[in-house]
Amino acid sequence: MNNLLLILGFIGTQEVIIIAIIILLLFGGKKIPELMRGIGKGVRSFKEGMDDVKNEMEKPIDQEKNGSENK
Repeated sequence: MNNLLLILGFIGTQEVIIIAIIILLLFGGKKIPELMRGIGKGVRSFKEGMDDVKNEMEKPIDQEKNGSENK
């Protein structure tokens, strides 16, 4: 993880522009929106999964609180 942060720390504006141009040349202007939609769906699915895990972890805590109040 630290290595990735070091690598990303050295990427400047010129490098980002060059990478964007290479991606544009490789995929073309018509494919890029499709790729971005796919990435967006993946991110949305990941967030939903994280919310599900969070809810599952909080559910036993809520049940424990409600159980102790009923005693």
